[in-house]
Amino acid sequence: MISNSYFPAAAAVELGFFKEEGLDMDLELIFPVDKTYEALRDGKIDFVAGSAHSAVSAFPQWNGVKLVCAQAQGMYWFLVMHKDLGAKRGDLDVVKGRNIGAAPWVDIGLRRLLIEAGYDLQRDAIKIAPVPGAFTGKAVNFGLAAAQALEDHKVDGFWANGMGAEVAVRRGVGTVVLDVRRGDGPKACFNYTMASIATSDKIIKESPDEVAAAVRAIVKTQQALKADVSRATEVGRKLFEPFETDLIAELIRRDLPYYDPKISREFVAGMNAFSRDVGILKGDVPYEQVVWTGAPS
Repeated sequence: MISNSYFPAAAAVELGFFKEEGLDMDLELIFPVDKTYEALRDGKIDFVAGSAHSAVSAFPQWNGVKLVCAQAQGMYWFLVMHKDLGAKRGDLDVVKGRNIGAAPWVDIGLRRLLIEAGYDLQRDAIKIAPVPGAFTGKAVNFGLAAAQALEDHKVDGFWANGMGAEVAVRRGVGTVVLDVRRGDGPKACFNYTMASIATSDKIIKESPDEVAAAVRAIVKTQQALKADVSRATEVGRKLFEPFETDLIAELIRRDLPYYDPKISREFVAGMNAFSRDVGILKGDVPYEQVVWTGAPS
């Protein structure tokens, strides 16, 4: 949870906006993301705050699940390479012959991005694999584990959240090579995925008012953070260690321009195209099958 990626959901709990909407909502970290969607499918949880494209890991062809709102727009992971490699922003050639850490279902975004940018993973000897130490059986923050693995020279780089990227840079061990959300990489990559809120068709059918209340809570949280970003620190004190708490308000400040709850048809078309390209979706799926149309549009 020590991340800016899904911060609106965490903040909605800790700042009381879910409660204000009449929802008794708790946070639970389930890693990796496909396990989270499996828990939703199996009725163990009610909502997923995670990467949008990963829903098909447990709900093939978007059968039985809907995105109800966005936490923020755009693919939100960073490519960070070890500082010793001398890479510069946008210099993707640095990945050739390198070992890059990435989480399951997160890694496919980087794989497709590199292919779209003209690289061949086999020809260019690019290895993308889980970060050593990130799968211990305990709840581990992938971005922070990746930053530590980079510092320990266990990987040459990583593809992970903004907190992991910032920690690596602040420690003097990492250089940000790609920040897709802010224009790096092929243009189509922006719509590969987003940080979203999803729920099951079953919950939508049985409790549509509660789903609407959850969306309102996320929107209120986005607005509250835009009005006073220092409230992010208030949340951080409840969930993070002191070092990351000191960083979170600045990371959220950078993300505020992307705090928009709408899920556009353009985004769904882009995500579906990406999903077909990487083999997790067959054919096209209508917007209405992917997005709950009771959400902001």
